Amino acid sequence: MCGIVGYVGNKQVVPLIIDGLRKLEYRGYDSAGIAVVDGDHHLSLRRAEGKLRNLEEAIRLNPLDGNYGIGHTRWATHGRPTEENAHPHRDQSGKVVVVHNGIIENYLTLKERLQVFEDTATTEIYTEVVAHLIGHYIDTEGLSLELAVRKTVKELKGIFALSIISVDEPDMIVSVREGPPVVIGLGDGEFFVASDVPPIWAHTRDVFFLGDREMAILTKDSVRVTDFDGNAVEPEQQRITWDPIQAEKGGFKHFMLKEIYEQPRAVRDTSQGRVSLDNGKVYLDPMDISDDDLRAVTSVKIAACGTSWHAGLAGKYMIESLARVPVEVDYASEFRYREPVLSETDLIIVISQSGETADTIAAMREAKQAGCKILAICNVQGSMITREADGTILTHAGPEIGVASTKAFTAQMVALYLFAMYLGQVRGTIDETRAKKLAQDLAELPLKIEQLLNDADSIEELSKEFFRVQDFLYLGRGINFPVALEGALKLKEISYIHAEGYPAGEMKHGPNALIDEKLPVVVINTKEDGNPNSVLRYEKTHSNIVEVKSRDGIIISVLTEGDTMSSKVSSHVIEIPETSDLLGPILSIVPLQLLSYHIAVRRGCDVDQPRNLAKSVTVE
Repeated sequence: MCGIVGYVGNKQVVPLIIDGLRKLEYRGYDSAGIAVVDGDHHLSLRRAEGKLRNLEEAIRLNPLDGNYGIGHTRWATHGRPTEENAHPHRDQSGKVVVVHNGIIENYLTLKERLQVFEDTATTEIYTEVVAHLIGHYIDTEGLSLELAVRKTVKELKGIFALSIISVDEPDMIVSVREGPPVVIGLGDGEFFVASDVPPIWAHTRDVFFLGDREMAILTKDSVRVTDFDGNAVEPEQQRITWDPIQAEKGGFKHFMLKEIYEQPRAVRDTSQGRVSLDNGKVYLDPMDISDDDLRAVTSVKIAACGTSWHAGLAGKYMIESLARVPVEVDYASEFRYREPVLSETDLIIVISQSGETADTIAAMREAKQAGCKILAICNVQGSMITREADGTILTHAGPEIGVASTKAFTAQMVALYLFAMYLGQVRGTIDETRAKKLAQDLAELPLKIEQLLNDADSIEELSKEFFRVQDFLYLGRGINFPVALEGALKLKEISYIHAEGYPAGEMKHGPNALIDEKLPVVVINTKEDGNPNSVLRYEKTHSNIVEVKSRDGIIISVLTEGDTMSSKVSSHVIEIPETSDLLGPILSIVPLQLLSYHIAVRRGCDVDQPRNLAKSVTVE
């Protein structure tokens, strides 16, 4: 969602903040702004509607400079996406400036209290109320910026990340968190604040994440952290190991395409060192979930959003197959509102690429209150989910910049596969022979993904035939159903084509009415020879393909290499290398990611920053 960048130090502040905002563009935004203070205590502010280049043009036409400052990319949730509503926002005196990510639920009450607000407000949005409240306490009570912010945030209801500067307290940024992420970067005589790591890592690898209800006071000489009551907090510093080069396009036209091609490495890095090919034994990072806890588990509940939810749905099949424990998969946004029945013998798995997804954090906290153990699957060490969970399986996918998740999805499925193996071993449902076979299948996976990527030209050719269509249907049965859902999601979010994923067995219950000679139907129908359940699923899905063909539908089948039966009745065939049933989704999704990408490019869409979408949904 909204992006925040702040800097205090000795570097040129304007280009540093603009570059940081550029590195946050993937989060989604519709306006941008910057405020800086120079050595003469003069505040300069520039804002612009639309893309960051508009802000850069405003600065070119009316330059500014300073010693410290804050910048913002805004995602409009309240008030139109206009220049006057863009952040930063000033108080009534024009001396205090605020940027904000989140939602202030009681802004009307605060607005009514600030009787002068009606006469001095210049925007339609609630962030300006926060600036006025801080300024009110400075002006009427003589409080310092730190104390005024502390008093203000105690009155705010909702979720918010704020960064504030004042011309009267030079070389200082005050940042607070209650919900959306705040990252503090630690340099030599300089400090950084941002909504995510990318704006920081080119300058320093040493960071810490603010916790909820914590405040950081940054100056050129130090950074100090307290809670909202003023009690000192010792942050947990960590070193970012991601290479900044990983976040550059590296010759690819888009981040999404680069990240699709990084999937072999992401799979290797997520599995490396965690499973032995000699005995099939899985080794997870230390966690506060003992083997005895896992043996006592009576059910597993998975909570996630979007693509991570699809990974969780695939994980359901993996865990139930290998560990023989019942699994439920919930949208995190629905989890706490349905009054879930929870017990201390439930294991809750939360999945989030960023570790800061608001709905997933809320679901996790709901389960913790019920006494459940929490396992997180996440790509960002130190994020809120990893800090609050009882254990974490980190996916080592590296930074994912494209809004449409690709390598994070496959890495999440690998993490779920590893956990399913581990749980099965702990509970005695997997013997060593099977474990070794499962480990070997996983070890072969990166090469098979590379094989698919080497044949990507055929997918690009296929896109030429379908980029003008308006609707797609994706079908899958069993563990292939999550692939159908994810394939449809990838297409709709970056190409704006309506696409729907559906269980193949439900065709007769409605979707058959949609089939005609204009509708492309993507069917995932892979199989694992020697696996009776897989073969049966394949045969049933083959019948669905025949059914679509009989109604003149255009069939694009994702099949296992060497399949002659389903290929004969398909209009187009995408082959994947043979693998086990449980790992099939990781291979099947790769060509569907490529198909979505090439269709979107041909339609002239903004692949990395699709309209109305954000990379990390940190507000509900």
